[in-house]
Amino acid sequence: MIPAGSAAPPTLPGLAGGWLGIVIAAIALAGCGSLIRSATGGLTEQLGAAVLQQDDPELVREATPTLLIVIDSLAAGDASPAVLGSAAQLYAAYGVVFVNDPERARKLTGRAYHYGRRALCVADSAGCGLEPLSFQEYEARLGAFPAAKAQALYDYVIGYLAWVQARADYEALVQLPRLQAALERLLATAPAPIRGRAHMYMGILQCLRPASLGGAPEEGMRNFEQALRITGRKDLSVQVEYARNCARLLYDRELHDSLLEEVMDAEAEQPGLTLFNNLAKSDAQELLGSADEYF
Repeated sequence: MIPAGSAAPPTLPGLAGGWLGIVIAAIALAGCGSLIRSATGGLTEQLGAAVLQQDDPELVREATPTLLIVIDSLAAGDASPAVLGSAAQLYAAYGVVFVNDPERARKLTGRAYHYGRRALCVADSAGCGLEPLSFQEYEARLGAFPAAKAQALYDYVIGYLAWVQARADYEALVQLPRLQAALERLLATAPAPIRGRAHMYMGILQCLRPASLGGAPEEGMRNFEQALRITGRKDLSVQVEYARNCARLLYDRELHDSLLEEVMDAEAEQPGLTLFNNLAKSDAQELLGSADEYF
């Protein structure tokens, strides 16, 4: 992984690793729950809960393509924001977490971004036609997006983040201010569960570059601390991304190892978190293993 302080890299530091994938995996599969609830009631709710509690990520990887086909059929036509948002999340998860071929990942996350834009527009007219707008117009539209529909804005952000990560180039770099503006709106309006992850994503964006190159790592650390507080330190991906993005940027070995050792010692099985806590443990082990070389 390229150190986060590298100037003008061909791939975006912090986006090239697994940070987005781990979190998207959780949100995407939880999103399946909302999709399934809207389609078949309690059966899908039970399915979503079962997947989130799965401690075998490979089994989830093998099962996801079938869900993609199902969700495409449900998202056709006049689909609801909940179904479209679930489609954005699931495609984002599969494209980022389980697909190794770059071209295929770009295609799948492109579909995630497409579904996210549809979800935002169907939820409220303020979310329609954002792509061609100037940054100032884009910010104004986000400011007008209803707080009561924060879930649709979050689904849009997940698809957008996946699209950016799958490209991880200069085309993606120029999108970061828009992503940050969307996250700021979420932090201002969203309920606590969404805010916790929005704080983490904001921390990642702020720690992409050192302060000398326009980054804001100190603010990023504050956002990570807020994410830890809101999640009660049970979502182990927060500690992993804090170490990967901020601690490594600042060459803070003590913070880095402390966060990752906490992950390794923590109980992975948590309600709604077991799957991606296991993924976080795997990432933590890899980061600890490369720490001597990095620092």
